[in-house]
Amino acid sequence: MKPAERMVQPAPGGRGRLKLLLIIAVFFLPQIVATVLYFGGWQPHKLVNHGQLIRPARPITDVDLRTLAGSTFRFSALRGKWLMVYFGPSSCGSACRRDLYMMRQVRIAQGENAERLQRLFVVTDGQATDRLRIILKDYPGMHVVTGPAAAIASLAGQFMSKGGSPVSRDRIYLVDPLGNLMMSYPSDADPEGIRKDLVRLLQVSQVG
Repeated sequence: MKPAERMVQPAPGGRGRLKLLLIIAVFFLPQIVATVLYFGGWQPHKLVNHGQLIRPARPITDVDLRTLAGSTFRFSALRGKWLMVYFGPSSCGSACRRDLYMMRQVRIAQGENAERLQRLFVVTDGQATDRLRIILKDYPGMHVVTGPAAAIASLAGQFMSKGGSPVSRDRIYLVDPLGNLMMSYPSDADPEGIRKDLVRLLQVSQVG
């Protein structure tokens, strides 16, 4: 073989190194793409949340609350489980009753995981009427609290939207087991969508 021909031959092992690099690229490329998409905010359609995600999750601090029986109640007492929160007046009209019913049914629909999900009704006007007590008989196991106007306003302020609009009575909020507000749903949300979100959260949650 002539010297010129020997000079243009690929270095020994060059093809093997190329194959190794291709194997490494095939192995790591999906992870790199997934990371870029995740931090870019993209999600596949089937994983899209049905509610409004709160980013970042917002810790809810304690205020001076009490039960309808007059006992002191602390919001932090509900930590350890997932929590659906609803704000409404003691009169609890048709929209209020509809949302309480939806919360109850969504919880029941979790089956064996239902015990991992709590419900809290915050009575915004601090008046426990006889009518309200009758309504609440249909929702056993739900926590119901009220308190001084300043305390209710302080708690409601922690649930304000990013734009600073007042807390909506016709909205259901989801708080994680660590006490962080993480999602909310309008009162006309599809119950099946809320159920699916909770099924997924309860499946992946390491707490609560």
